[in-house]
Amino acid sequence: MYRFLLSRQWVILTLLALVLIPTMIELGFWQLHRHERRVALNQVIANSLAAEPVPVESLTSPGAKVEHEHLYRRVTAKGSFDTADEVVVRRRTNADDEVGYHVLTPFVLEDGRILLVNRGWVPADGPSQSAFPEIPAPPGGEITVTGRLMQDQTTEDSGIKNLEGLPDRQIMLINSELEAERLGREVLGGYVDLTEPEPSGGAPELISEPVHDEIGPHMAYAVQWWLFAAGVPVGWVILVRREARERAEQAAAGTADAEETEPAAV
Repeated sequence: MYRFLLSRQWVILTLLALVLIPTMIELGFWQLHRHERRVALNQVIANSLAAEPVPVESLTSPGAKVEHEHLYRRVTAKGSFDTADEVVVRRRTNADDEVGYHVLTPFVLEDGRILLVNRGWVPADGPSQSAFPEIPAPPGGEITVTGRLMQDQTTEDSGIKNLEGLPDRQIMLINSELEAERLGREVLGGYVDLTEPEPSGGAPELISEPVHDEIGPHMAYAVQWWLFAAGVPVGWVILVRREARERAEQAAAGTADAEETEPAAV
């Protein structure tokens, strides 16, 4: 009755089902892990933003990697801005998804070491992004800045290629190691998104506080993949039963036709 399962068509269909089931289960766990990472990151952000600011030197140092649990931690630093070595980071968007630059200004600490400070977003001067934009100057003299501590940007984590041959004073990634090479100075690992003091006139536009009350659709996607995985064997059984029933009906119809056409005995 089920010999048709040995046909080429049904062997291929069965093998396809056997491949799809573990694949969909694995995709479900992949989405589950993404959900768990998002929940954990939200907790890290919430803890960091709720904590009192600490001196940046207590959490990072030259050549160090900012620990995950210190991500977005509010930090303070005392020193002065060095606009002579200021650069802009290309292809960055603001809260309205407008494309422009992030302004990266070295902040010289009291001991001479450098802290990279992302002062915020400025619009691009035209679509080519070849000319250095006009950037309002930061406060002069010795000041205290406050910001959110961030990890170095890499191509692996961000997906942004570190292009070469860019216009003067333009970069693609905020990376303390690359900036230490460019400046020839000791640069603290990571960088800071400036929050205080706020710029006069609202420019550069400060980086928005990270969203940490959304978990995304990953859990729903995980359940969806697992339902798909459960549906594959159910669908396979339904198709097999239907095929068997149709073949049985065809066989019965063929027998009936043969009996009707058989000549009567004399």
